Amino acid sequence: MHNKISELQANRNYIQEQQCLEASTYQSVLADTTQMYEKKIAELIRQSEEDRSRAMNAEEQLDHMKEFLSDHQTTIQKTLDETTQMYEKKIADLMKQLEDKHGCFEAVEEQLNLAKKLLSDSQSSMQGQKEINELNMKLEEMHKLHEEGADELQFRKAGYEALLHEKVKLMEDLHMMRERLLQEEKQRKNIEDELIKIKKLVADNEKDQKEKQLDLKENVGKGSSPNGSMGVLHKSNPLKETQSSQRTTIAKICEEVGMEKILALLASEDIDVQIHAVKVVANLAAEDIHQEKIVEEGGLDALLMLLQSSRNATVLRVASGAIANLAMNELNQGLIMSKGGARLLANVASTTDDPQTQRMVAGAIANLCGNEKLHVMLKEDGGLEALLGMVRSGTNDVTAQIARGIANFAKCESRAVIQGHRKGRSLVMEDGALEWLLANSDCASTSIKRHIELALCHLAQNKDNWRDFMSSGAVKQVQRISVESSREDIRNLAKKTLKLFPTHQTDLYPMHQTDLKCMVMVFAASHLLERPTASLEPASTSSCHRARLGSLSKADTTSCIDAFYP
Repeated sequence: MHNKISELQANRNYIQEQQCLEASTYQSVLADTTQMYEKKIAELIRQSEEDRSRAMNAEEQLDHMKEFLSDHQTTIQKTLDETTQMYEKKIADLMKQLEDKHGCFEAVEEQLNLAKKLLSDSQSSMQGQKEINELNMKLEEMHKLHEEGADELQFRKAGYEALLHEKVKLMEDLHMMRERLLQEEKQRKNIEDELIKIKKLVADNEKDQKEKQLDLKENVGKGSSPNGSMGVLHKSNPLKETQSSQRTTIAKICEEVGMEKILALLASEDIDVQIHAVKVVANLAAEDIHQEKIVEEGGLDALLMLLQSSRNATVLRVASGAIANLAMNELNQGLIMSKGGARLLANVASTTDDPQTQRMVAGAIANLCGNEKLHVMLKEDGGLEALLGMVRSGTNDVTAQIARGIANFAKCESRAVIQGHRKGRSLVMEDGALEWLLANSDCASTSIKRHIELALCHLAQNKDNWRDFMSSGAVKQVQRISVESSREDIRNLAKKTLKLFPTHQTDLYPMHQTDLKCMVMVFAASHLLERPTASLEPASTSSCHRARLGSLSKADTTSCIDAFYP
């Protein structure tokens, strides 16, 4: 009897050691499994976040995203399946081990029952009763271990259910991502349909324009008289009607499509789409009622971005014209300068030899010259240097915009000097503007000549420029303008300007005696020719300077870039 009890006790000790070892092994496996689960889940979450961030750029990279998403879905599915299979296999192994343990527990219980039966026969022995009590306690401990093993099994089952729940959640996220991609695909198709609609409207407008031009030619041919007066009359009205019709068509396009969508097309990767969009924006910018909306919707930023990034000559030309139109507004002028518009225009001017592009750039800078508050910034950003640098073009249209810009600059600057807001030599004098004005003062173009005459008169009103005027002979040009200018207001302005000069010039600039006598004669002649007027400035000039692409028929320096881009 004692031998059997000793064997049972040894067996019980062995079983306890095995249980401790297995419990330690279970805890290690459980920790490793938990860490691996957390790592896998973190990795899956990170991959899901990356897919979600990529989906936000689906409009620009939709085709690439589809291919990537397909591969990624396969990878996620494969990883998820492999992970599920691996955990299912491990859980099955653990279940099997637990069942084996349970079988061992049952065998031990049978042995204990047998021992119990044997001990019941020797209840008379106090020692036997004590051993039975000890065996009962050990049996209770083994039962407790059995319950702990069952709890662990339930815990593993709960972990498995959590994994299944996470799998379902990942599948739902994947489905939501697919739905979002489908929505973005629909939005892209809608934008493409709207673009086709815009192109169709533009094509119809071009067709109507050609038909009206043919009708115009027929009307001109039929309506011409021997002296040609009727032909001119019939020619001007249809042209105005055509331009009005074109602007109406563009306005309808804007109402139907929406300004925001039109401006969004400026960032299109399709160059044809970009050209059509920037033409529509340029035409809208020619009207004051659209300018505020264009700026509010980010159109100015988009146009400046085109100047910075585009290499297409048409895009640069039309974008420069659109900015010139927006620069008619004083608030827009400040925004253009604060966003580096003058520097970007100067860069375009330095890299292009296209006369039409130079004309647009020069017109835009000329409009900015009409704001005295921006003169210093315009000088620092290279706007004045770029304006005078475009004289290399040699075309009358570009030259006219250059002359208008200098006239605008000089007029605003002279007003500030007269009002006491500014002192010192004119900023344009440092870039050689006076020499260019003198060299082109006899230009055959009436428009260019008018702007040059205004510029000389306004520059001469600043006494800090007098030394340059006397040393270069520009005073004689002002005197000539006072007599020979075709416009009375400019002649009066020249006469008032000459009256500002002192009769003795030795304190301003060292001169030879012969030059001094010549200057005295010039001033004397100017005083004899002078008539009293009320103001130092012509009544027809204005501080807001616009630039029309067609003809600069506005009074003096007031003009606006108003071209229709088919």
